[in-house]
Amino acid sequence: MNILSFDIEEWFHILDKSDSNDKAAWKSFPSRIDNNVNRILNILDEYELKATFFCLGWIGEKYPDVIKAISNHGHEIGTHSYDHKLVYQQTPIDFNNDLKLSIDILSNLIGKEITSYRAPGFSITKNEKWAFEAMIENNIQIDTSIFPAKRAHGGFEEFESCEPSIIKTNSGEIKVFPMNTHSLFGFNFVYSGGGYFRFIPYKIIKSLTKKSNYVMTYFHPRDFDDSQPMVPNLSVFRKFKSYYGLKGAEKKLRSYLDDFDFVSLGQADKEIHWESAPNFDLSG
Repeated sequence: MNILSFDIEEWFHILDKSDSNDKAAWKSFPSRIDNNVNRILNILDEYELKATFFCLGWIGEKYPDVIKAISNHGHEIGTHSYDHKLVYQQTPIDFNNDLKLSIDILSNLIGKEITSYRAPGFSITKNEKWAFEAMIENNIQIDTSIFPAKRAHGGFEEFESCEPSIIKTNSGEIKVFPMNTHSLFGFNFVYSGGGYFRFIPYKIIKSLTKKSNYVMTYFHPRDFDDSQPMVPNLSVFRKFKSYYGLKGAEKKLRSYLDDFDFVSLGQADKEIHWESAPNFDLSG
């Protein structure tokens, strides 16, 4: 099962100690979201595919037509938070308010419930188990925020599953679709999204995907925009991670869509036998 998903944010929504974290500075950056999202929608139309789009509430507020276009093309919409803050840098109250605001904005735009979520930067760690309770209390039924490996922005390496699972909390249960990982010399890494997808040679991605029963992709509009400006004051490492491989990324994506079948998160949810899925109790 290969799941196709996109995180809808602007080219400058890079999680780093730079101008990208200064919300006041966002107004000074040129917008590229319309063209970048249209590029993705055109590709998916060409391949007759449906995907799940995790959208920032901030994008919905500033560019409502972008969200409406995604929905009008028949794709699913989940929330990616309101303004792209890392979960582990928020209090439970702040997180709940941010989540609720994003849900309200997006659901009002498309006239449908928002029932899926992905944290910016996969930033739910073992210390933010309360986030799952907040999701359940806000009618989020599916989470895709778990990154079961070490990561610059968190990572939940203590989570023992790289397949669809059920988390039990004091507020109820929630279905989770973690990122899939591959182990090499004891090191777990991701290959099916973001900078990892742009950096790793396609032959390796293709080989690993063939060996996997479950793959969760995650792409951003900026991943396919080789003309985007450089965000000011990025570290050298972050420049490499955010801008390497942009020129060939669309071709790489097309090869991926040619070689494998993909479904949306909602379709995957229908196909999974949840009664036999791994269960994890985080209510303690």
